[in-house]
Amino acid sequence: MVGYVADMRIAILGGGGFRVPLVYSALARANDRVGTTEVVLQDTDPARLRTMAAVLDGMAADLPHPPTVTIAADLDSAVAGIDVVFSAIRVGGTHGRTVDERVALGLGLLGQETIGAGGLAYALRTVPVMDHVAARIAALAPQAWTINFTNPAGIITEVMRTHLGDRVVGICDTPIGLVRRVARTLGVDLADAVVDYVGLNHLGWLHSMRVDGVDRLPELLADDGLLASIEEARTLGPAWVRTLGAIPNEYLYYYYFAREAAARISGAERTRGEFLDAQQSAFYARAGTSAGARAAWDETLHEREATYMAEAREGEREQDDVEGGGYHEVAVDLMAALLAGERASMILDVANNGIIPTLPDDAVIEVPCRVDSSGVVPMVPLSPLSLDELGLVTAVKAADRLLIEAARTGSRDLAWRAFAVHPLVDSVDLARRLLDGYTAASPQIAAVLHAE
Repeated sequence: MVGYVADMRIAILGGGGFRVPLVYSALARANDRVGTTEVVLQDTDPARLRTMAAVLDGMAADLPHPPTVTIAADLDSAVAGIDVVFSAIRVGGTHGRTVDERVALGLGLLGQETIGAGGLAYALRTVPVMDHVAARIAALAPQAWTINFTNPAGIITEVMRTHLGDRVVGICDTPIGLVRRVARTLGVDLADAVVDYVGLNHLGWLHSMRVDGVDRLPELLADDGLLASIEEARTLGPAWVRTLGAIPNEYLYYYYFAREAAARISGAERTRGEFLDAQQSAFYARAGTSAGARAAWDETLHEREATYMAEAREGEREQDDVEGGGYHEVAVDLMAALLAGERASMILDVANNGIIPTLPDDAVIEVPCRVDSSGVVPMVPLSPLSLDELGLVTAVKAADRLLIEAARTGSRDLAWRAFAVHPLVDSVDLARRLLDGYTAASPQIAAVLHAE
């Protein structure tokens, strides 16, 4: 064991969230790497917290070294003196997501949780909350590492960096899922590969995968059979992926096929947010604090994972993709590297610092990084983005940063501008109507935009 650390206390903010058991299980199974003795759950919904505590209690008997579970009364008591903070907060809950989606769809625009108008609306609700959370962590646990899963992850990590600097790192499982699929298909051990991936959260491209100095990606792109085994190629179409000469993050579907995505979501009986809102409401009502809470959670999880991004694919996800790991495993790997000194290569959300030349240094981007006890260091140099990639990344980051400023100042004009410059909003008038729709439908957004 490299620098094994014991008696770690982990706080999970958003501790009543549905995916908390995945994090808890991953921590317990990683006890030989980092010894977690206590998991502190904090949430604004006490009933959901109690349900999650019941699920974790049902899991404990099946886990090696299950950490003690504590429910914190408030944010300050959750983070005071903590070693690691996992931020997994959904401001507005799943109902807020349905509003984000439906307002955009009502104007003929894509409605999706982290992309386009829906993602900006989600961020408007979330930025002020996360500013407060990060400030309290900085005051009460300045030595702690904060691992951010709160969406939109790139925007929120950038917000939290204002208070926490390099002590906060954003994570997402989609880029590591992509590189694992490519490596598996090519028969490559990722430990032997140099991965060239660059972009923003939910907006990045795998440009190469080199083994012994040889890029193996052209081999994949040239072979119909190999390419058909890659989820991203099935989603975006092998012909388009070949045209790009790179493997896009699956969320690029919403940019490259915006009209088709909006039509498919609009034509569905319900949006993804409405599905999750109904599913999770039923789960929490059924599970309560009963002995069967864990079994109910297992059943609900399988349905949730199998239908992920259903509008972008035909049928259910491949089983390898459902079981291929998630952000909880990425988080544990990151924690083990930072705290126990394991050496890891991971794709993370970190400060730009000149990597993408059109973006400010403090903008958060998503790139491969080396991680150990000394911290997180981007693996540069990386291939430069092509002009079309660079234009898309720059435009989206411009909207993100305008949105952050709007949320912090309460400016409706800045919020309007943020919506208007986003590449998935094709009219200034539509941007104004979006803003009016969101403020009418969401009291939380209306409360944020108070300055004008």
